[in-house]
Amino acid sequence: MATGFGIVGCGMIANFHAKAIEQIRGAKITACYDTYAPGAEKFSAAIGCKAYPTLKELLADPAVDIVTICTPSGAHRDPAVAAAKAGKHVVVEKPLEITLNRCDAIINACRDNNVKLCTIFPSRFGDANKAVKQAIDGGRFGQLTLADTYIKWWRSQAYYDQGGWRGTWEMDGGGAYMNQGIHGVDLLYWLMGDVSEVMALTGTLAHERIEVEDCGVAALKFKNGALGTIEASTAVHPGFPKKTEIHGTQGSVIVEQDDVLLWEFEKSRKNDAAIREKFAPTASNSGGAADPTAISFDGHLKQLKDFIKAIETNSAPFVDGEEGRKSVEIILAIYKSSWTGRRVELPLKSDPKRPRPKS
Repeated sequence: MATGFGIVGCGMIANFHAKAIEQIRGAKITACYDTYAPGAEKFSAAIGCKAYPTLKELLADPAVDIVTICTPSGAHRDPAVAAAKAGKHVVVEKPLEITLNRCDAIINACRDNNVKLCTIFPSRFGDANKAVKQAIDGGRFGQLTLADTYIKWWRSQAYYDQGGWRGTWEMDGGGAYMNQGIHGVDLLYWLMGDVSEVMALTGTLAHERIEVEDCGVAALKFKNGALGTIEASTAVHPGFPKKTEIHGTQGSVIVEQDDVLLWEFEKSRKNDAAIREKFAPTASNSGGAADPTAISFDGHLKQLKDFIKAIETNSAPFVDGEEGRKSVEIILAIYKSSWTGRRVELPLKSDPKRPRPKS
């Protein structure tokens, strides 16, 4: 069955979706739209799809089955809701949105119109991370005690200065946590389960003309009793691969990007050596640690294949809207803690209010 994609937002991340869709048999980008018409025309010429002058016209195209939202983070809700109301299945690049109310609007629109929804989180589809998840679910760690993720990346001042929306609360929704660190936040939540409370500090230390944080540290407690930390930054030169560490009373695992640095359990199994060998450290790329364009589209490919399968089999996608909402909630709790200087319990009852900037 042929599957037509319509891309809304034709900036950098749209190119990763395009590369992934190109590798899926039976899938094709049939249309695109961007509020900046020359951007849509350029993307259209490169991909070979139709560029529409309005979102309404794209949504009216019967060749579009799935709409992929690649707009700035704070502009996900409206096109996603419109796509759902038009009967199109919806893919939203991370984050799902920048507030819980906006996330809920997307989730509810897709539910009410009986269309599928997924939030892009490629890290869940990495083989090493799936092996860790399987070990956790299999009880190999014993009592889980500590779980940490570190997203110590580098972004230049020029990165924030271009585009206009980057580094703003209105369109970026936050900084190192909401834009870059959200990958690690989602991965840690997926591995460990719900977070019950957080305490955090954030700061803007290395960049000018941005409203959001470029450094942050957060301590958290999971509902299973384990403790953890989430560090996020775009102010660490030269930038380092994302690292996740899971520890328990019977084992420890450290994964850096897609490499396993440590895989040790009290009770060894036959496939442990094979896992260490398969995921042994390599000279792989940094996963966007210093260059946002230097990421692989393999995770997008796997996730979009999963989404198409969910549509064809009428099953739930691996990362649906509710799952996408979780990382946003955790990050908003981190922000609330940093703004108030207090411990914040989850789930949040409402979107936290950002303090007014000092005059």
